[in-house]
Amino acid sequence: MLAHGGPRFCSIGVLMIKAVSFDFYNTLVRFWPPLEEIQQAACHELGLTVQEDDITRGYAVADVLFNRENEDRPLSKRSDEERLEFFGRYEQLILETAGIPVSMDLATRVWKMAMSVPKDFVPFHDSVPALEQLRESGYQVGIITNLRRDLGELCQRVGLAPYLDFAVGSEEVGIEKPHPPIFMAAAEKVGAAPNEILHVGDQVRSDVMGAEGVGMKAVLIDRTGHTPESEDCLTISSLSELTKVLEDLA
Repeated sequence: MLAHGGPRFCSIGVLMIKAVSFDFYNTLVRFWPPLEEIQQAACHELGLTVQEDDITRGYAVADVLFNRENEDRPLSKRSDEERLEFFGRYEQLILETAGIPVSMDLATRVWKMAMSVPKDFVPFHDSVPALEQLRESGYQVGIITNLRRDLGELCQRVGLAPYLDFAVGSEEVGIEKPHPPIFMAAAEKVGAAPNEILHVGDQVRSDVMGAEGVGMKAVLIDRTGHTPESEDCLTISSLSELTKVLEDLA
């Protein structure tokens, strides 16, 4: 269950911001153990030496590919063979960006080994404080995500549910970000016009361009400093910076 409450809004100058929405993965939560550590260990097992920061850069580039592919045709709707072929290319791009060109076969072996490690979502250290502060300040707070999961159960399990008023996922809407319907579904749940919502996410195309495309305000969170094509985006490195962003929107 997500938290519920009466209507709340904050007036920021002449701009009325009623809600702040967040992407889920890499914005509010990450994997634990960290994917970089898992990748580094898998590479070591297969005779490859790679630095953790280089893997972080690799993920930043490969995740752009992931989101574009998922936008065109959701990976959850592809066959096992198609998904394996894609993630072989995805892994190959991670390692290539990290400075280690590998064959498709070796990339697929690294991917399989890395994915065999049990992992779960955990919130970033700044997530709960930011959500709590926003709600205490009067904003409705929620999630817009391409995850095809039971969002109520997932948010409850990772400890975010008490701080959320709404959640919209691609499973519910039937389409992924950056397509307009998923953002408009969130606006409908909030009971607000798109320009009364600020969206925060880690992907330039899926989050920033998608949200701005329907008239929302948008901010990119780049926790690593490696996000490609982020030069023209309003960017933060921590959710603790959101208060200043909202003040500057006035």
